[in-house]
Amino acid sequence: MSSAAPRIAKPFDWAGLVFAILLTLVIAVPLLVVATWAFTEVWRYPSLVPQKFGLRFWSQTLSRADVWEALFLSLRLTAVVTALSAVICLPAAYAFARLKFPGRNLLFLSFLASHAFPKFGLLVAIAGIFLHLGLISTFWGVVLIQLVGTLMLMIWVPVAAFQAVDRRMEEAARDAGAGPLRVFWSITLPQAGPTIAAAVLLTFVGTFYETEGAWLIGAPQVRTMPVLMISFINNQLVVQYGAVLSVMLWLPSFLALIFARRIVGTGAFARGFGA
Repeated sequence: MSSAAPRIAKPFDWAGLVFAILLTLVIAVPLLVVATWAFTEVWRYPSLVPQKFGLRFWSQTLSRADVWEALFLSLRLTAVVTALSAVICLPAAYAFARLKFPGRNLLFLSFLASHAFPKFGLLVAIAGIFLHLGLISTFWGVVLIQLVGTLMLMIWVPVAAFQAVDRRMEEAARDAGAGPLRVFWSITLPQAGPTIAAAVLLTFVGTFYETEGAWLIGAPQVRTMPVLMISFINNQLVVQYGAVLSVMLWLPSFLALIFARRIVGTGAFARGFGA
């Protein structure tokens, strides 16, 4: 009767532990500090913990009409930009992924060229054009400037998704008599769906937090939540106001991420939504 071979203990991954601790310090600690300030009424140096917690700054912030106006404006603006970006960019992404036409590569790079230059300089140049078109301090002016920032995610990522679709399944569906539209809805879109959903989600969150374009093109009439937060901090120099607005900004994106996590599971990007 042979004895079992002794197990060799794996060495402890100290490098992984150190990396996890550093990552926690870089990401979690700043979030924890901001969340703590949002519920703090008195926190004086050199104390490591607040001397007094409370909801006084929450009540003062939430009682302001401009806060709710900015929040609803940000949500409406983000929804419009995300929807327009999907309508414009997804057909373009499908064309870049599946069709061959003259100037294809040059046109593809031109959509992404806006990210190859300093963003603020580009925004200033666009602001000069918008000034002559009467789009400064308008809702649609902010929509157009924020659309520029969605091009990379809403074209580049879906292009990769459409290119990764199993062509053999599409060919099998066509051989079975399915038309082009049926093949797209039943085979192509379900496989590319998780990646496209991720691109839409990242576009929504990125647009909700976008500040430079909204400030440069929209101010002073169009004030989104990030722009309002900056004005609160600059005008009142009270940390708690900025912390409360930061938590309010964080909540919608957190809910969107939770919603996406329920739809797009960890293995969804590999297997698609199912065909």
